[in-house]
Amino acid sequence: MDLLAEALESMRTGRPTSIRTDGRAPWGLELPPTAGAGFHVVLHGSCWLVPVDAPHLAPVLMEVGDVVFLRSGSRFVLADRPDTPAQVPGPERYTKAPPIGSVVLGGSGPRTSLLCGNYHLDMARPHPLLGRLPEVVHLSTRQGRHSGLAAAVQLLGAELDQPRVGSQGIVPALIDSLLLYILRAWLEEQPAAARGWSAALRDSAVVAALTAIHDTPSAAWTVKSLAARSGLSRAAFAKRFAALVGEPPMAYLTRWRMTLAAKLLRDSDIPLTTVAAQTGYSTEFAFAKAFKREYGIAPGGYRRQVRAA
Repeated sequence: MDLLAEALESMRTGRPTSIRTDGRAPWGLELPPTAGAGFHVVLHGSCWLVPVDAPHLAPVLMEVGDVVFLRSGSRFVLADRPDTPAQVPGPERYTKAPPIGSVVLGGSGPRTSLLCGNYHLDMARPHPLLGRLPEVVHLSTRQGRHSGLAAAVQLLGAELDQPRVGSQGIVPALIDSLLLYILRAWLEEQPAAARGWSAALRDSAVVAALTAIHDTPSAAWTVKSLAARSGLSRAAFAKRFAALVGEPPMAYLTRWRMTLAAKLLRDSDIPLTTVAAQTGYSTEFAFAKAFKREYGIAPGGYRRQVRAA
């Protein structure tokens, strides 16, 4: 079971959207807040990422090969300099040319080219792996760092610079997988002494328990049975799990079951009794009670609400 991939897949509410941004100095582009998480990849040149609504965050200099992941889709500005005025281009500035659209900004100075986009994720109840990320994750692929992420960036750059047969299928697939490369690179940057999910995914005992929960969420798991999977005593397992994951084993089990239930309600038409069975509840009533406690709305109402949105 790939815990990272499954955690992200459980949050997806749609496929990524993206656009190529080409700016020649002086240029500035205001990025409005979006639902989900944002990303920016510098393909050529350099630029600044400037926070608008987060004065506690410093501007970030991005150079070729750099990737920035914005956890909450907050409002930012991209510009050739931190003090360059930003604009919000009208729809007439955007070109719908395959494999993705593009926008051209600025004057006649040095050129910067970026891939900008948004991952549509359910941020109302983010998986703790994503929810505990910094608001801005800045990764560099220079000097041989993060070879997998660097390769994905280079492939994207090549396909966008010279679209060929197959580019319209290759580019969306690369953008889709880029999120996993970004998160894996960030996890690998965390020091060995770090706590949280970077440590949890390196801990064989905790991973064994997490894998059991993710692999069979409908099983009647208890702290004792999960501890047996981890090879630890009940007390030692509960303490280690809570310290690294950030919540007790049974709390995480309930969170994961509810996350899966919400996804089933969003993405399928299977009956509530089946949703209940697949998420570990013996009756529809027990499932509905647990779901309403977590989401503040009955499962049927949630399904209608997300379908109408």
